[in-house]
Amino acid sequence: MQRGALQSVRLVLALVLLASGIGAWCQAVVAPAQKPLIESTPDESLPASISGIVVGKDGEVYEGVRVALALTGADAPPVRMQASDSDGAFNFADVPPGSFKLTVSSDGFVTQVISGALHPGERYDARTIVLPVVSAASEVHVMATQVEIAQEQLHEEEQQRVLGLIPNFYVVYSPDAPPLSTRQKYGMAWKTSIDPVTWLASGAFAGIQQARNSFSGYGQGAQGYAKRFGANYADGFFNTMLGGAVLPSLFKQDPRYFYKGTGTIRSRALYAIASAVVCKGDNRRWQPDYSGILGSLAAGGISNLYYPASSRNGLSLTFEDTFLGIAGSAMQNLFQEFVVRRLTPKP
Repeated sequence: MQRGALQSVRLVLALVLLASGIGAWCQAVVAPAQKPLIESTPDESLPASISGIVVGKDGEVYEGVRVALALTGADAPPVRMQASDSDGAFNFADVPPGSFKLTVSSDGFVTQVISGALHPGERYDARTIVLPVVSAASEVHVMATQVEIAQEQLHEEEQQRVLGLIPNFYVVYSPDAPPLSTRQKYGMAWKTSIDPVTWLASGAFAGIQQARNSFSGYGQGAQGYAKRFGANYADGFFNTMLGGAVLPSLFKQDPRYFYKGTGTIRSRALYAIASAVVCKGDNRRWQPDYSGILGSLAAGGISNLYYPASSRNGLSLTFEDTFLGIAGSAMQNLFQEFVVRRLTPKP
């Protein structure tokens, strides 16, 4: 009985000790898990970095491109500059955390700007920055010279034909037309002289003169007609060349008739008549028409060399022909002012 009780006591003690050991072990294992965690805060002063590559629109890398890094803030450090290397890369190390602006630029290319914010210790990758070429946009002012403008206007005048047939080159419908150069004056006179209508007109006048037996010293028949034709053509040729080219170049005058087209009929008529003895100078001022008057006198004097002796009256005939020429110019100007433009396609 005593032995059984002793064994029971020993069993109870063993269970108590076992329970105590299990409790101590559990406390050692569970206690660390129940201990509260302490969160660590990042170091705000830990530097960051920014890197990237600069390329063209076709993927070619650009070396030597300017890359500027600017940090924002009251105590921001100075702007840092770099140039992309042979691989087009750039890298800014030890950059303080905070907002930044990255400017990528080069001559002839569109500047690229990248903005962002850096966190402590962050390695910011700006990735591939495409730098497009600046579009070539330029404004060009082309100013034609006076000679070029006059040549273009002269080209238009040489298309003017009454009824689409008769040349009407010596009329200008622009009041501000620039003066002709010496070469242009000779060119227009020559073109007028060799125009087919000029030849036909000389032939027609020769036929009328032969029918009336004018300048009888030339005789009749083919030979008489040829002489009359030659005299008529020579009159027109010398008058055109002297009055339209040689003397206008010498006196710097414009041999053309400047169409008025505005104002009362009386003012236009007086203008047309006056234009038989006055003209515009190359300085665009009105002045006596020395070229036209002296041209008619010179042409009349030269005609004495080929007209029949019986038809030569010396200076009296020359001056008479000159005054008749002036009167004819006045009538022609009146015709130009009031009639010819209507009969000229697209003057």
